[in-house]
Amino acid sequence: MPVKIRLQRHGSKKRPFYFIVVADARAPRDGKFIQKIGTYNPVTEPAVVQIDRQKALEWLHKGAQPTDTVRKILSTKGVLYLKHLLRGVSLGLFDQAAAMEKFQVWHSEHEAAEAKKREEARKARFSSRFAGRRPAPRRQEGGEKPAAE
Repeated sequence: MPVKIRLQRHGSKKRPFYFIVVADARAPRDGKFIQKIGTYNPVTEPAVVQIDRQKALEWLHKGAQPTDTVRKILSTKGVLYLKHLLRGVSLGLFDQAAAMEKFQVWHSEHEAAEAKKREEARKARFSSRFAGRRPAPRRQEGGEKPAAE
């Protein structure tokens, strides 16, 4: 039975929301699945992805094939890098502790870059919201216009 890791669409029209699921390749897109391993919301800026890294890694080791979009998501979340490091451990290139240390370094750098991206998106959203507006005219103290003499 060929198993795929793929997206299952939910959400309303023009407002997609996806579950990342492990399903039989012959099952329909939104049909029966084996296990739900995460969610993906492309509507937000930047897109929000929540994934159970251990479940995804376990299914990849069992031979599940991710679709192109899910492969990219797993790559950005570090699951494929972790699989790569664990393969090096099994080949005897380095030990488990060294692999986890490498992954932690990568993960901290990646999280810093993601936080920077989120902050830039927030600033862009804020500046576009107030673009084109002129600042309010300043009022004189006292609130009244000086009388013409």
